[in-house]
Amino acid sequence: MKFEVIGPITDIEAIAAGPSIRMLPVLRKRYGKGRWRKLKGMATVRLADATVRVAELHWFEAHGIGRRKLRIKRFLD
Repeated sequence: MKFEVIGPITDIEAIAAGPSIRMLPVLRKRYGKGRWRKLKGMATVRLADATVRVAELHWFEAHGIGRRKLRIKRFLD
C-alpha cells in the first residue's frame, strides 16, 4: 500500500531489538550492520487515493542507517 506520512509520528515504542527481530539477517544483508530495532507509532498518513487517516505504523530503524520498511499495521479511526 502506497502512502505518505504527513504528520509527526507520536507514541513511539520499541517492539523488539537485536536478536529478537525475526528479519535481522535480511536487514543486515540489505542495509548493513547496525543496532536494529523494530518500532511502532501513530501518525497521520495520506493514502494513494488521497484520503487522510490516522494509522499505527511499524518500521525498522538503526543508528546511522535510518528508518526502513515503514508499513501500516492498522487504521485507528
